[in-house]
Amino acid sequence: MLPFLLYYIVIYMANAVYGTFIPVYFQSVGITPAQIGSLLSIGPLIALFAQPVWGSLGDRAKSKNSVLRALIIGTGLIILLFPVSSQFYYLLVMVCLFTFFQTSIGPISDAITLEQLDKQKRWSFGPIRLGGTIGFAAMSLFFGWIAKNHIDFIFIVYALIMFVSVMLLSQFPSATRFRSADRKMNIAVLFKHRKLMIYMGINLVLHTMLGYYYSFFPVYFHDIGGSSLLLGWSMVISAVSEIPFLLFSGRIMKRFKVIHILLVAGIASTLRWFAFSLTDNPYWVLPAQVLHGLIFIVLSVTMAMYINQEVPAELKASGQTLNALVSAGIARIAGSFFGGLAIEAYGIKPIFYFNGWLAAACTGFIVWLCLKERASDRRADANRAVGS
Repeated sequence: MLPFLLYYIVIYMANAVYGTFIPVYFQSVGITPAQIGSLLSIGPLIALFAQPVWGSLGDRAKSKNSVLRALIIGTGLIILLFPVSSQFYYLLVMVCLFTFFQTSIGPISDAITLEQLDKQKRWSFGPIRLGGTIGFAAMSLFFGWIAKNHIDFIFIVYALIMFVSVMLLSQFPSATRFRSADRKMNIAVLFKHRKLMIYMGINLVLHTMLGYYYSFFPVYFHDIGGSSLLLGWSMVISAVSEIPFLLFSGRIMKRFKVIHILLVAGIASTLRWFAFSLTDNPYWVLPAQVLHGLIFIVLSVTMAMYINQEVPAELKASGQTLNALVSAGIARIAGSFFGGLAIEAYGIKPIFYFNGWLAAACTGFIVWLCLKERASDRRADANRAVGS
């Protein structure tokens, strides 16, 4: 599994470079907050159409590896075209093209990795995904130091990371197509899975607030006096906070129900957004970043593992890309676009306060689901006792 571990280290370096610093680059070339919101939301809009396409191709292709290779190469080439112009509409087109390829890299990577893990049974997904956390943290700090004076280096660094990723992908065993002789599966099957749809709905709400965070936290952090290097450190803190869950995610998934794990993510979201809304000191923001380890990674890994367990083998890639469509598509659109408009009217910090209440409402819904599920389990136990 060493090639997989190294691959996750490298591919998540790209997420640190683009996801953290592209809003800062847009701001440096004169793009307004509303325009930044539009740029970061139009890409996920394209992803709404791209995710099902790449998921279907992944399930039907002779090898999922070839689909992932095309995504990585396409992303690496398109990123080099960004600095040609700083005009808003040119950047809009570039973001659309970039996102068409980039947003499916994660779910297809997860589908391939989880398929291999199912075969060898020695490793769990958490330690492999931990490589991504290490890569994200290291690159956040390293590129934060570079971005102080050379924010435009974002594009060449990202392209180099994609090149190394392709080299590592070539070491993967082939993830071949699964076919059952007695059944044909359609993606509509996923929408009939009631629990999956409920969990994806919760994922959508919590990721919408994360979409706002990813789009505007770097701008907010700079506005309250934080430097690019300190921004890099904040991302290191958020990345390192993911380590405990990643190390024990396999055991946690066996011991606790998914709905209880999602409840922890909801509570952490509520606390984090309220914490952001209560300070103008960048150094006081840093401790709140620890809560990131109970939100993003918990949602991402839990949903990836749940889908791998519950979705038919013929639709595993489609299941992963559908989840990505919700979290990296619809949620990012809502968080970026509507967040940008809200900033124009109210400012950045008040929206974090609103997000705190939205997260609290979502957490209340999860608590209701937990109580409902507990009551259902008690009735089932009583019925079994009567039957015996």
